[in-house]
Amino acid sequence: MEVKSYTAGQDCRKVDIETNRGRLAVFGIAENIMRCVYTRREEILPVSPLGIECAGGQELSVREKKGSFYVSSGRLQVRICRETGSFTWEDPETGKIFFREGEKELTEKPLLVYTTGGEEAVIERYQSVDGERSIVANLKPETDHMVYSGRLNFQWASGEQIHGLGQGEEGIYDYRGKVQYLYQHNMRIPVPFLVSDQKYGVLTDCGSLMTFNDDERGSYLYLDAVEQMDYYVIAGKDTDEIIRGFRKLTGKAVMLPKWSFGYVQSKEAYHSQKELVAAAAEYRRRKVGLDCIVQDWKTWKEDEWGNKRVDRSRYPDLGEMRRELHGMHVHSMVSVWPNMNEGTDDYEEMKEHGFLLNDYSTYDAFSAEARELYWKQAERELFSGGFDAWWCDSSEPFTGSDWSGEYQREPWERYELVGNEHRKYCRADRANLYPVYHARGMYENQRKAAPDQRVLNLTRSGYPSSQKYGTMLWSGDTSATWQVFRRQVTEGLNMCISGMPYWTLDIGGFFTVHEKWWKRGCGREADSSPNWFWRGDYEEGTADAGYRELYVRWFEYGAFLPMFRSHGTDTPREIWNFGETGDPFYDALVMTIETRYRLMPYIYSLAGNVWLEDGTMLRSLLFDFPEDRKAAAMDSEFMFGSSLLVCPVTEPMYYGRNSEELKRPKRWSCYLPEGAGWYDFYTGEQYEGGRTVDVPVDLSHIPVFVKAGSVLPMEQRLEYAQEEVSTPLELRVYPGADGSFVYYEDGGDGYEYEGGKYNRIVMEWQDTAGKLTIGGAEHKFPQGILGRKCVVTAGRERKEFLYEGRPVTLEFKAGGIGDEIQG
Repeated sequence: MEVKSYTAGQDCRKVDIETNRGRLAVFGIAENIMRCVYTRREEILPVSPLGIECAGGQELSVREKKGSFYVSSGRLQVRICRETGSFTWEDPETGKIFFREGEKELTEKPLLVYTTGGEEAVIERYQSVDGERSIVANLKPETDHMVYSGRLNFQWASGEQIHGLGQGEEGIYDYRGKVQYLYQHNMRIPVPFLVSDQKYGVLTDCGSLMTFNDDERGSYLYLDAVEQMDYYVIAGKDTDEIIRGFRKLTGKAVMLPKWSFGYVQSKEAYHSQKELVAAAAEYRRRKVGLDCIVQDWKTWKEDEWGNKRVDRSRYPDLGEMRRELHGMHVHSMVSVWPNMNEGTDDYEEMKEHGFLLNDYSTYDAFSAEARELYWKQAERELFSGGFDAWWCDSSEPFTGSDWSGEYQREPWERYELVGNEHRKYCRADRANLYPVYHARGMYENQRKAAPDQRVLNLTRSGYPSSQKYGTMLWSGDTSATWQVFRRQVTEGLNMCISGMPYWTLDIGGFFTVHEKWWKRGCGREADSSPNWFWRGDYEEGTADAGYRELYVRWFEYGAFLPMFRSHGTDTPREIWNFGETGDPFYDALVMTIETRYRLMPYIYSLAGNVWLEDGTMLRSLLFDFPEDRKAAAMDSEFMFGSSLLVCPVTEPMYYGRNSEELKRPKRWSCYLPEGAGWYDFYTGEQYEGGRTVDVPVDLSHIPVFVKAGSVLPMEQRLEYAQEEVSTPLELRVYPGADGSFVYYEDGGDGYEYEGGKYNRIVMEWQDTAGKLTIGGAEHKFPQGILGRKCVVTAGRERKEFLYEGRPVTLEFKAGGIGDEIQG
């Protein structure tokens, strides 16, 4: 690709480049962000599948030298060779090369749309695991207009690591030498954003299917259907700054309600209003923490899949249900689906308005009018009647014939099977975009209907900008095996590096048993062959001590995720199904819930950091320890916020399947990153970083370490996130280094925080001086810090004070510094 000429705009925020193979444009977005667009058309189009609005705002400088010209935004520079058109992205100050590109490739192709050509649709309806679906036999493809397929070619540095790309199933942390298919599916959340350990990220503004490839055929990102090749390069001094760049482009994450950070109890499924309320009441009777109870599918009448009206014989009075639950300080969430059975009220209303996609099952979330009608259907009874939050299930929404069959197909075959359905019903250029529009409709319309109630949408799929719409993504319908659990830890790290702040999973795995055994042993109608995805290892469910151990370890890991939520089928999930007081499994679950609630001030402050600073709660060690190559490459440990190092136990120690007793040491190896000192969260024992420690681990907890210099705010005990208690707020200081923490609080619900009604209190520890300084606060909130007694521990020394909103400095004696802090 030879460069013929280039022109800088009058304000020099854009450089136009003409080549012998099309047009290029480079835009300045920020000092560390630049955008590049390539097309073979006559002009750059003003389009953005991701809805990015900042087309250019940073002044660029352009200079020439030795056959190349250099375009710089300040902290990021691209060197463009006149002879070849090759791009080299680099740091203009140090000359460090971030990455080189191979030649950009675009190939023209038709964008097909599918219609019946005016004929009456010939529909064959069938029942899938995701409800009634349709095959329209007489759909015909027509060319809408011409688009491109493209390849963005990369040349990586030796030893470079590539992360991100959303969530898959395979548990791949570093994508070097790998192939990954980016398409929406149950257990797959594609994000077209890769992050390098060389301190840069690349976001592709693309709504189509994609393939990441790094093998002997080349290193590239293949784009299936685009109007033009459009991508952003983000440089950062660290991974946090790269993520801030991602959010600048795709949108800030909004605050979720505070109660969403408490314990969430779910299962498939509560069958009545009475059963739902009784489960919540049992947690209150046991005085065990709970903030939300979840109503899974089939609230509707028999054979009315997806209808957003409840079966009154089982849910007679949603208003009364809400009053009972709120009287216990418990919130509720309800499952809704984008597809509806033919003949239901909601289906017929969508059909009458022409708001169905051409699968004749799924509402058209790409239409603002259809989104508004979907909301009205959801609000009419579910929201106005009783439920507080949404569970937008099956938000992909097409799984194709891949979600069936006894054996899992090859990765490329699954990509084509599912991808073709998205191409057909969503269009090829927006095949990955459906879940964003679906979430947008729920968020925008709820904010209009209930402006004082924050949106919470637990959803199975997402895409860049989902974070703007009150979403909590979850990993889909996993199976209860140790191998799957281990992979889920890695996939959570992929999501956090992909810029998506809120992610969770089904604690314990969704499928507990192996389906063919369930069908044989439990009388389920075996009307089809077993399905590949239904592959749990525990036919006896909670009766198997092996499953109880797996569940406890999954639960202990889940307590350090943005949302702490149990869910699954085949076997019940409430904690009393795992024993009673005195049983080690039950006691471990109770202790874990108590720990989650003790950490609530810390956790909610992390959520505040997500909104205020575009922060990340669930943190790969690449965020905080990039210079420790061993830590940066680890996919089995993570930081939960800036202070807590979490080391999930992902192997059985006590029991195998069928309650087989295991004879193995009850210890776990944990790597402590260098550059910091560490404290055992539970015992206070101190360790130096940069080494692996082998620690004893019983069923009661997994290893968690606190970084030296941390200031950790904690409650003594809560039963729900916003409980007002008379006990002091505890501030734990972990000496050994300077450090600080930003304590955040607001009203816990509503959107007054957007107008500045929140407290952001800096708590700074000066280690050598032994001083803790706590900044001022302006606003008073229920359960807030203002006017509250606080207890500070640093080593063995303890101080109490009443916080009155003015800055406070506490001094500690040198003799107390460095002593153990007991749990």
